[in-house]
Amino acid sequence: MTARTFEKRRIGQTDLEVTTLGLGGATLAGSFRPVSAEQARGTVAHALDSGISYVDTAPHYGAGRSEHMVGDVLRERPGAAVLSTKVGRLFKAVNGAADNRTEFVNPLPFAATYDYTYDGVMRSFEDSQQRLGLSSIDILYVHDIGTATHGAEANQTYWQQLASGGYKALRELRDSGAVKAVGLGVNEWQILMEAFALGDWDVFLLAGRYTLLEQTALAPFLTTCVQRGTSVVVGGPFNSGILVGGPTFNYAKAPEEIVARVRAIEAVCQDHGVPLPAAALQFPLTHPAICNVLPGPRSPEELDEILDWWFLDIPGELWGALAKKGLLAAGTPIPGGFA
Repeated sequence: MTARTFEKRRIGQTDLEVTTLGLGGATLAGSFRPVSAEQARGTVAHALDSGISYVDTAPHYGAGRSEHMVGDVLRERPGAAVLSTKVGRLFKAVNGAADNRTEFVNPLPFAATYDYTYDGVMRSFEDSQQRLGLSSIDILYVHDIGTATHGAEANQTYWQQLASGGYKALRELRDSGAVKAVGLGVNEWQILMEAFALGDWDVFLLAGRYTLLEQTALAPFLTTCVQRGTSVVVGGPFNSGILVGGPTFNYAKAPEEIVARVRAIEAVCQDHGVPLPAAALQFPLTHPAICNVLPGPRSPEELDEILDWWFLDIPGELWGALAKKGLLAAGTPIPGGFA
């Protein structure tokens, strides 16, 4: 198979470069629908064969299942990809699936405890190395810290753990060369603005907040990232399904106003002969802070469809038409200027 040619972009001020399209590892662990181990490993291998050089996973995905399967492939392909995983959860054995209820189908029999302390971060990193079967991890994200996951009161406690110890652990891991970049992986941009007060970060993984449907992260967050030299990976480019024909937005049934906005965006795409998912995939790269778009295909076949959308030639006039109809936030970078 001939690999396609991907653009590469740099991670922050580091020496890491990633293809602008990556592979997300949540769905591979059976997020909401079962995925066999063979299919998951096959999807990772197909991504590498296709030229994708960035793979993201996390302990949370299937209670370690995603890390195991990603590691199975990457161990046989040393140097083939930049790898990221996450900290913030520690796992202990439980007595079966009934004690481990998450969105993942058939997770491994382990339950999570949140821990953003110095010791928790170090332990999580070492546990991930063992699950992956790899000594080298390139990027380490702090996972799911923020009010969306924990609520305002509990998050104060977890944020204090990160501020008083967890951030120090991340800096030590980066400064020692154990990892090459550190950041946060979350679904809300506001917590990332607070993170800037702790210090400097190389890269953030932000899901769902800078997409063709929603540009709430545009300012002050993305503008600050440009000023601080921090890169952004865009997770959830389809807003959990609504931009690829699904009924869900933010992991729940899409409200009617969202459905109406998607229909309006799709009508403009149809006028320009562009499938909506192709526009959704390619849109985030118009912003200079964005280094990578991270969809989560469940199979090699789904990945092939994503690749077709990714390499589709989209006329620049499409973005201007969306801006003219008020379907992009004011100030959104588009070819030739801003919305």
